[in-house]
Order: sequence, then C-alpha cells, then structure tokens
Amino acid sequence: MAHFPEIGSDPPVDRVKTLMTGPLIALIAKLLTGASARWVDCQPDTCQRVYFANHTSHLDSLVIWSALPGPIRSLTRPVAAKDYWGKTMLRRYVAGHFNALLIDRKDIKVHQSPVDLLLREIGSVNSLIVFPEGHRSSGRQIGAFKSGLYYLCKKRPDLEAVPVHLDNMNRILPRGEFLPVPLLSCITFGSPMWLESGEQKTDFLDRARENLLRLKDI
Repeated sequence: MAHFPEIGSDPPVDRVKTLMTGPLIALIAKLLTGASARWVDCQPDTCQRVYFANHTSHLDSLVIWSALPGPIRSLTRPVAAKDYWGKTMLRRYVAGHFNALLIDRKDIKVHQSPVDLLLREIGSVNSLIVFPEGHRSSGRQIGAFKSGLYYLCKKRPDLEAVPVHLDNMNRILPRGEFLPVPLLSCITFGSPMWLESGEQKTDFLDRARENLLRLKDI
C-alpha cells in the first residue's frame, strides 16, 4: 500500500487532521461539487473493478470515489497525480484519506511499468479509478485513450471495466483555479465491459471510449 507522509504540527492543519476522515471528506466533496450519481445498466458492487473516466479537473478522482457507496469506497483506490496531490501537507493528508494511489508520472516511466505497479497495489481485493486519456481535457471532447487500460484488462481479465462519465467538472474547478465553483455535476456509471478473447488493443480502446461517450448523452 502507498504510504503518505505524516502531517506536521502546524496548528490549522492539526485541526483539519482531527476533524477530517474519509466519510467526511466524501461528504465535503459532494457538497462542493453538487455531485449526483447515476448507475445505468450497472449496480454498485464490491467485486474488483477498474472504473475508467473522462478527465477534466484535479478533483475528478476524489469526486468519483466520493460517489461510491461506503463499502465500495473503502475498497477503491483512485489513481492520482503525485505532483498535485503530494504538493502540500493538506493535499497529502486528503489523498491519504481517500485512499489515493499517487503516481509520479516522470519517475514511473523510467523505473517501472505503471500497470504492474497498479496491479500489485490492488492485489485481489481493491478496485481502481483511472483516467485513460492520460491528461486533463477541456471537457468538451474526450480524447483518445492511452494503452494502460488495455494492459490492465489483459493482465487481469477478471476485472470489470466500468465507464464513468463526469459532467461539468471542468467548470467546477477550471484549469489554474484553486477553489471550486459551486455548480452541479453528474457522475454516470455505465455497463461493465471486459477484454474479449483475441480483441486487439486498438479495438478494445475504441470500444471503451465509445462506451464512455454513450453515457454523455444519457
């Protein structure tokens, strides 16, 4: 499991440290983003899944995690950028309490396979939240998917891949902003999919992207 640095003794942070727990962080995230969750041809389940979503803001991983029911939330690890969530003591603390798996995108390309790292971290119990575009988009379009989702499903064909569409998150926390704008957002969970026998990488990624795009119009 990933380890997070201890929070220092700064008094304001200590007060936050005392009050904030995983459920409270989830509640705050829901209140700040006005997020409502919809499950379309899919039901909440504690089975191992890879939730894959469009990516428009730094809050995406926290918002999806917060939308999951408590028993599922406790078993789910959002993949998040270390350069953002590891930047301050408060962010590290919040990341630790929403069980984030912080990835150093520069370091990991040199030293190890990110897919192997993720699979090792989740073992046979946890689920993942990933963003296959590989970067934040403008919110208007969903970009082409990187290969990571394919290799996760190839190495672990038992994992359910569940598309998740985030609506309006790019307006709630626009690029370059630090405080969220109080608007409503919607999170739509779609039908699970699996890598089919003999399915090629490009075909699988195109199919996954299409499944995600369909949720946009529901």
